[in-house]
Amino acid sequence: MTDPSPPDVALLVSGITAGDRRVLAQAITLIESTRPDHRAAAEALLARLPPPTGEVVRIGITGAPGVGKSTLIEALGRHVVASGDRLAVLAVDPSSSRSGGSILGDKTRMIELARDERAFIRPSPAGATLGGVARRTREAMQLVEAAGYRRVIVETVGVGQSETAVAGMTDIFVLVVAPAGGDQLQGIKRGIMELADLVVVNKADGDLAAAASRAAAEYRGAIGLLIPRHAGHGAEVATVSAIEDRGIAELWAAVTGRWRIMSDAGVIAALRSAQARTWLWDEVDAGLRARAVARAGRVAQHIEQQVVEGSLLPHLGAARLLDEAFGPNA
Repeated sequence: MTDPSPPDVALLVSGITAGDRRVLAQAITLIESTRPDHRAAAEALLARLPPPTGEVVRIGITGAPGVGKSTLIEALGRHVVASGDRLAVLAVDPSSSRSGGSILGDKTRMIELARDERAFIRPSPAGATLGGVARRTREAMQLVEAAGYRRVIVETVGVGQSETAVAGMTDIFVLVVAPAGGDQLQGIKRGIMELADLVVVNKADGDLAAAASRAAAEYRGAIGLLIPRHAGHGAEVATVSAIEDRGIAELWAAVTGRWRIMSDAGVIAALRSAQARTWLWDEVDAGLRARAVARAGRVAQHIEQQVVEGSLLPHLGAARLLDEAFGPNA
């Protein structure tokens, strides 16, 4: 059986720019594919997309499992679309170790938002990438922005990997935490706290309301001791109850207000330039690795096996593989 033909790029472009959610989903599936013909089609598609018109606000949201990220995003999303904006949620799920696919299925956890025509939710497998961000998340952001979504949320796995990946592709980075005392505050990595523009204490309701207020005070104290991610723009702390829809409007006002201040100060433009540079070299690194393995062929597998067995030091194995792929001193 022969492989099906690559999709028609012109039809994808017209469907995306028309805001067709079904075509948009197909396009994201295309850019996530590793088939060589699909990659060629994906690159052609991305090259033909018009730049987004209007201001696009990109928000990264992370937090440990169980803090209520999906519930918070759905509540926030309902508020955003009710305000007249279109919202895209790129939810990066943990990957199945067997199939490689996403296993949590955010559409099943954001049912009401998923039904709204003004919202687009796409779960994608994290794979082996750090920070719980899929390799093609940046490209997916290009697609949803070309489709007219001016508010984009990237939700990460939040299971302890480095979260610099999502912070490096969004404008506002939000850390969601649960009500807790000082013990849990001590357990949160300093690096994530330093990346946060907003720390949101969720589940501030019922018996946890008082604990949430105490936790917020503790986070404010801790943040005051950290160097802000952007000079002159220290992190803020908010308390919300996603299930009771309290504090959601205020949270969104804090996000958009902070974005506006940073945009007027030139921070957003500088951030986007730095992100483009990072994206360039990330792609170079990934491309060189793929080409090195392809060109080295079976030798790469043999070298890897030697390293695993301990008969070859990793740095010597790397040098040998590069020599095999590109020639000595290339």
